[in-house]
Amino acid sequence: MVGFLEGLKITLKTARRKPVTAEYPAPDKRLEVQDRYMGFPALTWDGEVGEPYCTGCMVCIRNCPTQCMSAKMQDNPLHAEGKSRRRKIIEEFEINLGRCILCGICVDVCNFDAIEMSHEHEMSKYERNGNRADLPALLDMGKKYQQATAWQPKQPEKNSGVPPPPKALPKTDPDMPAPIELVAVPREAVERRNAVMRERAAEREAQQAAADSESQEDGQS
Repeated sequence: MVGFLEGLKITLKTARRKPVTAEYPAPDKRLEVQDRYMGFPALTWDGEVGEPYCTGCMVCIRNCPTQCMSAKMQDNPLHAEGKSRRRKIIEEFEINLGRCILCGICVDVCNFDAIEMSHEHEMSKYERNGNRADLPALLDMGKKYQQATAWQPKQPEKNSGVPPPPKALPKTDPDMPAPIELVAVPREAVERRNAVMRERAAEREAQQAAADSESQEDGQS
């Protein structure tokens, strides 16, 4: 009898408690994930320059244990225009999220703060290959993660794409002499000078040959 009453007491106590489970897939009843939650990998976006942080170095692809990633690199057009310090940029990037094991190795080996484990975790798709995320999808996932977590790069000085400011000219000392200005010399003047130098060299050789012949004649006599 005592055990029955104790069990009834626990039942009545828990009956008045609010449910702790979330009803899926109702969006308004879902639980918010923590900032430390590791979902699927996503690519980050450099808003200061307007391009991805990823340079297509392929380090994450080579270290992926399931080989679920593929990418393609290209020359960065913004670097040619002087708007970015990244010489190379990613052109294509795809991750098969169905094969990803959420190990986080790609994030650990990345040297450019270009990939992070986002909060995306749903895999329900209507297509057979719907879990293949291309470059726009990965960047969209990364932008949502950056906005939700106020993400900042770990090495902003190294990985920022903002071009460095132009180097300041060295200060000139007023006591130093003025630099010598080079004057463009016409090609005809250079050719005349070379001709004169060749004539003088030929005269010196002739004089030397005459002196050598006279010394030989004096020795024979």
